[in-house]
Amino acid sequence: MMLLLVASYATAAERFVSFEKGDVWVTKDNTVNIVMDEGEYEGVKIAVGNLVKDIKAVTEGKAVVNAQDAEARIVVGTLGKSQNVERLAKKNGWIKTELEGKTEKYIVTTIGNQVVIIGSDMRGTIYGIYEMSKQIGVSPWYYWADFPIVKHKDIYVNKGVYTDGEPKVRYRGIFLNDEAPCLTSWVKNTFGTDYGDHRFYEKVFELTLRLKGNMMWPAMWGWAFYADDAKNSETANKMGVIMGTSHHEPMARNHQEWVRKRAEYGAWNYNTNEETIKKFFSEGVERMKGTEDIVTIGMRGDGDEAMSEEADTKLLERIIKDQREIIAKKTGKKASEVPQMWALYKEVQEYYDKGMRVPDDVIILLCDDNWGDVRRVPTTYHKGGWGLYYHVEYVGAPRNSKWLNVTPTQNMWEQLTLSSQYGIDKLWMLNVGDLKPMEYQIQLFLDMAWNPESVTLDNLLEHTEGFCKEMLGSGVSEEKIKEAARLMNLCCKYNGRCTAEMLDAGTYDLESGEWAKVVAQYNKLEAEALRLYVEIPEGARDAYRETILFPIQAMGNLHEMYYAQAMNHKLVEENNREANYWADECVRTFKRDAKLCGQYNKEIAGGKWDGMMTQKHIGYTNWNDDFPADKMPKVYPFDAPKSREYVAKEKDGVVNIETPLYAQKKDAEKAEWTEIAYMGKSLGGMTLMPYNQAVKGAEITYKFKTEKKGKVKVHVVTKSTLDFLNKGGFTYNISIDGGKAVTVNFNWDMDEKPEHIYETYYPVVATRVVDKMVEMEIEGNEEGVHTITLMPNDPAIVFEKVVVDFREGGNNRVSHL
Repeated sequence: MMLLLVASYATAAERFVSFEKGDVWVTKDNTVNIVMDEGEYEGVKIAVGNLVKDIKAVTEGKAVVNAQDAEARIVVGTLGKSQNVERLAKKNGWIKTELEGKTEKYIVTTIGNQVVIIGSDMRGTIYGIYEMSKQIGVSPWYYWADFPIVKHKDIYVNKGVYTDGEPKVRYRGIFLNDEAPCLTSWVKNTFGTDYGDHRFYEKVFELTLRLKGNMMWPAMWGWAFYADDAKNSETANKMGVIMGTSHHEPMARNHQEWVRKRAEYGAWNYNTNEETIKKFFSEGVERMKGTEDIVTIGMRGDGDEAMSEEADTKLLERIIKDQREIIAKKTGKKASEVPQMWALYKEVQEYYDKGMRVPDDVIILLCDDNWGDVRRVPTTYHKGGWGLYYHVEYVGAPRNSKWLNVTPTQNMWEQLTLSSQYGIDKLWMLNVGDLKPMEYQIQLFLDMAWNPESVTLDNLLEHTEGFCKEMLGSGVSEEKIKEAARLMNLCCKYNGRCTAEMLDAGTYDLESGEWAKVVAQYNKLEAEALRLYVEIPEGARDAYRETILFPIQAMGNLHEMYYAQAMNHKLVEENNREANYWADECVRTFKRDAKLCGQYNKEIAGGKWDGMMTQKHIGYTNWNDDFPADKMPKVYPFDAPKSREYVAKEKDGVVNIETPLYAQKKDAEKAEWTEIAYMGKSLGGMTLMPYNQAVKGAEITYKFKTEKKGKVKVHVVTKSTLDFLNKGGFTYNISIDGGKAVTVNFNWDMDEKPEHIYETYYPVVATRVVDKMVEMEIEGNEEGVHTITLMPNDPAIVFEKVVVDFREGGNNRVSHL
């Protein structure tokens, strides 16, 4: 039996393609003959057609597809579907052993002088085909991010059996959401339609499959996937992509289908309009029967709102009972045989918390807080399995987050790891907004969805490097690849401190030098990114600008703009004529923002992405502001009246402790202190892993030196972990010099209850950190050396910084950087 090889990067098979020599010369005589049965799945045929294009793009040679040919270089087929494969399996019994009964698994092997790609099912075969494409040099991102296709004269395949096994998460996909104005503008400019038609979705489906996803939720803000183009659903089903609908679109209907006929349909209210809504539901199920689509059940209010002020569990239970009767009647199957999902999004989680349950076969979709922190994990067994709905884009309070990616790589990895360790493995769905510019986040999410354990703390940056290697193409030095990955990682980290939409002149502190430090970091990053830009191959520059250079320049420029505004206001208050310089800087950077976005739309890739960078991001005052264009921040000439009273802050008397720089640590029995480099706003974070093990007995100690004594304010800065165990909050203990410990419950009020949502929840989740201050006592000693010890009582608490503040007064601000 041959050895099955599995690679660590990007959950792909071990490399089997080479361009210099190998066991099977695929491009011999400059022709690649691919054999595939005429009776194969349509999705496989489409993937093979793309493989033909990919081979031609790489070699500029000839590639053709035939049903039978003894001289074939590549044989493609699905077990149980392809006669060619059945003949091979009969002669090579191990093939069925490896594939029979498996889900979405492929093998690539050599038999004689042929390369054989076989799948356990349709998608398994498709994934094997696209693995071949990727290894010959066509990245999944060749279209959506303009990753270069590097030319080669010859293609060889080495002997062996290659696979990446079965997926650990059954359903894995992306959700296009809040698609106006960017995606809608680009689609109009590219396809000439006012909605996403099957030509557009075909490209999204292809990307999804090349990334080994198998599911999608379609855009639904202004579009209606099923109604806009009848070929949309047909194309998805044919290509092998499972469709679903979002958390407020039950029964395979798009919300726009109701909106467009609201005058005819009446109120979206089950108590007063039950029969009309039932008919609406029935039409949706009738339309999707015969597909693999997953039916969303339940019901929310009209327009992605709560259905009622209080959780009416009896009403929702009746709705779901009615929905399942409709599903059974319209499909002719038992309801339990039709895949369904119930999303505990926002207020719907309250229904679950009040004891409402759904039938055992239904997938229960748990959700993050829209900002990347998981709200709840499973604590009981559920036969239908648990899913995760995760965001890298969001429209809602406290502000929209739509323009650029603001999710740090480490944050996503950490929360997906948490989800996996708590058994969320049935469905993972990522809200990606307009798709661009969330390319790397999509890659990381779907790679971890295939196998969450394949991306670890030790190889997380190697994953980023693998993405950058594809982006830069072959022949680029390892040094440049590592530099690109470093730039991307730091950009994600820096952008994660504050979204563009929430950024303003007061985000950072002027007097402490915090604002200048942040701006300097972005300026340094841009200089380094520009230096690398001129060193990479010309064919990789569009991809590099889209995924690395533009996000760094755009967010760096935005920080310069608000820094200039803050300096202008300060100097005006001091009646300093230098205020005018900073006013001019604010104007200059505001104009540069428009130029950068214009370059993205009109210049990158020859204007291919025209319309994709039209999202407003300067001028928000409320989350749902509807302003026509970005608004120039207000600045003043130096001789104008002062805009506000300026108050200076004390600089001395503060000890800043970076949590990775500990003096001693003590692990729990089965959980170890682990550093997550780059986590948070400063050096990194310390936490106990694995997350699903007890933390009893663990502690971590820091030393600091001071001549001061007496009362002191101690700030403990942690990541904004939510109470995902629903136990009333997570706690840790803190003690100084081994004295009496103080217990702190840091997230008990981080929920959407009316008394918490605006005062605590929104401000915290948007800034990603919790700063808890306790007053303690320090006794003096001869050496002036003291210790401070943290002792977590719950899992997944990530300590990012400790600030010991001796300053008098109750309004002193501490820096989280």
